[in-house]
Amino acid sequence: LGPNLRPINGLIKLQKFLNHNAFWAKGRTINDLKKCLANSDVIISIWYHNEIVGFGRGLSDGVYRGVLWDIVIDQNHQGKGYGKLILKNLLNSRKIKNTKKIYLMTTNKKNFYSQMDFEEVKSQNLLIREI
Repeated sequence: LGPNLRPINGLIKLQKFLNHNAFWAKGRTINDLKKCLANSDVIISIWYHNEIVGFGRGLSDGVYRGVLWDIVIDQNHQGKGYGKLILKNLLNSRKIKNTKKIYLMTTNKKNFYSQMDFEEVKSQNLLIREI
């Protein structure tokens, strides 16, 4: 860690971490990561020996709706409770904790999120607009 307990080369390490551990986050540029972090309400990361091993972020209007994004645990550190730790800290954060509905999307971790009181919603459809 560097000055003010900030990770040295943190954005570069985050970029490599996402490229290695999340197929849907490959190719994110440093500039885009800066923007997405600057516009997130809550950011949680877990570091081990100067390397990022867990990450998640969230956005909320503080009342009605929130969304959790990019919850990722390094493949070599899964099963250690880091995912639950990140999720609990996001949900208990000042900005998100009183939000009535929290959304998240997952490709292959539905069982994990179900353990944390998230429910699959079959009455709604996911719609995406890409640019």
